Amino acid sequence: MAVKLGDLLVKSKLISNEQLQEALKEVQSSGMKLGESLVKLGYITEDDITETLSAQFGVPSINLSHFEIDPAVLKLVAADVARKYNILPVNKTGATITIAMADPTNVFAMDDIKFMTGYNVEPVVASEAALQLAIDKHYGATHALELKKVMEEMSVTDTADTSLEVVEESEQQTIDLEKLVDEGEEAPVIRLVNIILTDAIKRGASDIHIEPYEREYRVRYRIDGILYEVMNPPPKLKEAIASRIKILAKLDIAEKRLPQDGRIKIRMKLTGKVKELDYRVSVLPTLFGEKIVCRLLDKDNLMLDMTKLGFEKDSLLKFEKAILRPWGMVLVTGPTGSGKTNTLYSALSRINTPETNIITAEDPVEFNLPGINQVQMKDQIGLNFAAALRSFLRQDPNIILVGEIRDFETAEIAVKASLTGHLVLSTLHTNDAPSTINRLMNMGIEPYLVATSVVLIAAQRLIRRVCASCKAPTEVAPQVLVSLGFTAEDAKSVQVMKGKGCEKCNNTGYKGRVALVEVLEISEEIRELILSGASSIEIKRKGLEEGMVSLRRSGLQKIKDGMTSIEEVVRETVL
Repeated sequence: MAVKLGDLLVKSKLISNEQLQEALKEVQSSGMKLGESLVKLGYITEDDITETLSAQFGVPSINLSHFEIDPAVLKLVAADVARKYNILPVNKTGATITIAMADPTNVFAMDDIKFMTGYNVEPVVASEAALQLAIDKHYGATHALELKKVMEEMSVTDTADTSLEVVEESEQQTIDLEKLVDEGEEAPVIRLVNIILTDAIKRGASDIHIEPYEREYRVRYRIDGILYEVMNPPPKLKEAIASRIKILAKLDIAEKRLPQDGRIKIRMKLTGKVKELDYRVSVLPTLFGEKIVCRLLDKDNLMLDMTKLGFEKDSLLKFEKAILRPWGMVLVTGPTGSGKTNTLYSALSRINTPETNIITAEDPVEFNLPGINQVQMKDQIGLNFAAALRSFLRQDPNIILVGEIRDFETAEIAVKASLTGHLVLSTLHTNDAPSTINRLMNMGIEPYLVATSVVLIAAQRLIRRVCASCKAPTEVAPQVLVSLGFTAEDAKSVQVMKGKGCEKCNNTGYKGRVALVEVLEISEEIRELILSGASSIEIKRKGLEEGMVSLRRSGLQKIKDGMTSIEEVVRETVL
């Protein structure tokens, strides 16, 4: 079909002969298909290809991203057949089945499907990329076909595509646990776990959830903050999969009643480069087996450039001024997974110089930062945040990072450290910056200590960015924008962007994330409010008077800049 498609596009004057030749060279060197190559080079769009094929062969085109398919129709064609021919069944009417195809001239595919299903076949045209995405969506992950083979080929060893090298994997085999270890080290189980770990990296996932239920076993990935179901391994494999992951994470495979935490360190070859990756593993006993969550810690995704985190210009200046102080406490607040650690690591990178002694207490240490002394908490032997902080003060530090202030003891030592010539950075779980003040006082810290020690509080949330490849302006009524918080004047000029959905963003319309940040600088007036026992509402009101950019206002600015959508800002902020 490659030459035929190229000739059709040249004949339609959508591309030139020179562009076709360049694309064919790309096809030879990369192995991709001609249509993909032309789209990648920017000569045409996927829609151009489908419209050309539709007009040439008199076959209707279809936009699969806007089409809901009945699961009963999908069952008529097996996943391996759909992948083999790059086709997708989309509808059934009477004795006819409608098949979406990239090549409507492929009579072999149509004959095979007619023979297998017993239905007449009616083709419609869709782009190759859209078909691949739709097949992944409806039949499972990219590795669905390989997953099927894993279940069948009990004797096959790891393939190059899914090969992982475990760094410093310890031997944990004992006679009592022989069966568990054998199950966890069967070739198909090893391959399946490798597929789960590697597919997560390729899809840009931050977490892997492996969950057992009464009648099903599912794997979900968290991509840009949203969970997507990607595969359903047979429930009979749940014990073997759990054992394999526990072996990799150096956990007790015989202990199934208590939660366990561990870490997997692997080397993986991806796009010709060897990457070293860390997974933070948490195992939790549930009613029907052990739920496993793996948090992917990829150094390549660590954003240490503070200007790219999402701070507004004034907020960033205030934050930098605070972390460059010789003493005081800077707090970053927000829920789990809101990017607090990334912000703190960025701050440390900004102030890490040969003249400073920086010590951190973390649970767990997520990334190794050169030039910084990082300490891993171990509660089971009494090394908690409070014990570590006491020890730190005897280590002649300039800057101390406390992973999280969880109790009065830790808060008290951190406050005292900040008042004795140290810069203390830490995190808390609060809804916004002003409520952090009350949270510290509720822990038992005296108002005068809070007022004199805290110099700045940054509250943050992570929201999804609109996909840069498919974003387009969308019409929104000015009154809606005003109700969100825009001024009447701004509402007339704001151009709201929305992602249409494309192959790069997996048809979600979103790709990547950005932080919304609310920075409260503790001024003399706010100190007086704290000392007088003011509520968080009063502190917030004063902060806004002094120029604090609230989380909602930060979100509105991101909408104005075309970075995100209204839905994302409304989901994470309140007026």
